[in-house]
Amino acid sequence: MDAQCLRYISAPMVNQSDFGFRLLTRKYNATLTYTQMLDPQRLVDDKDYLEFHLRDLHLTRQVDYASPVVVQLCGNNPQTIVDGGRKIQAFCDGIGPFIYLFICFASVLIVEVVDLNLGCPQEHARARHIGGYLLSRKDWPTVESLVGAMSHSFVVPTSAKIRLCQPAPSTVELGSRLEAAGAAWITLHARHVSATRRRKGAADLQQVKLLKDSLSIPVISNGNVKSPADIARNLEETGADGAMVGESLLRNPCIFADSLPDPVTISLEYLALCCQYPGTATLETIQTHIRHFVEFQCERRPWYKKFRSDLSSCTTLNDISHLLRFKVERWRGRPLIIDPPPFHLAGEPQESQENLG
Repeated sequence: MDAQCLRYISAPMVNQSDFGFRLLTRKYNATLTYTQMLDPQRLVDDKDYLEFHLRDLHLTRQVDYASPVVVQLCGNNPQTIVDGGRKIQAFCDGIGPFIYLFICFASVLIVEVVDLNLGCPQEHARARHIGGYLLSRKDWPTVESLVGAMSHSFVVPTSAKIRLCQPAPSTVELGSRLEAAGAAWITLHARHVSATRRRKGAADLQQVKLLKDSLSIPVISNGNVKSPADIARNLEETGADGAMVGESLLRNPCIFADSLPDPVTISLEYLALCCQYPGTATLETIQTHIRHFVEFQCERRPWYKKFRSDLSSCTTLNDISHLLRFKVERWRGRPLIIDPPPFHLAGEPQESQENLG
């Protein structure tokens, strides 16, 4: 993977790292995007689940600026992760020998890296003993076997996304062991795992610097970014090879471009991508993205609660477009967008994909 690809990364986010959103962030200077965390067991056992995500990945080779993309897997069983990863890899094998080159902007590539999620703090991860709940020292041999199995079984690199261990300085030791197991790079979200308060306090960027200074592979910093200025500050403070941004990117998908878009304009731009590439996001996912875009700049407006209610009542992309172009613009005291948007609204998201995300 070209080092420049690791500079500005769109994080994996549950039900929010859809193709349209990834494409939007790539347009505004993200150099690398991740899929949401995928369940390798379902990739093996659930045909609909596999086809839904392969459809997403197939589009990556059809759009010039969609690559590179990292598929993120979760789990605690090496064979299950390898079997699931091979389902994705098998789809790539038909693309040609370029899959071995890992060139940053080669549009023929689909899956360029497989990432192991060792940072998810959510309750379902605790229940399944996956994600961030594999970071205790007693589980390190399991983690090493996972990374080792992946790095030896896939023709694409393996990376890992982790959180701080207990105690925090032991994170460096785990990072060194993951590097030895075959990780191509490590992303550190420098907070401890908590299912109830995922972002309690500021991320400890000093731990990112310690990890970066201790490893020979690239280290990516995740955390403490709320504005474009924070990105440069984060990279300078940690010396990291790149910055990964999640929730702040949901609010402002242009953060890597150091700009703040008009909320209606960026909403319609995202909606255009969803219409151009139908079936890659559920209606609920699309509504959530639109809500984030508008909420970030308009949450304190007197009409915002009415907007949220009306948005949740939309049943088609046409409904959302009408809400944005007419109602929201009228509430903002701006000219209505009468002319049809520059995209066709024929494609609507599938209605029963909520279990495929």
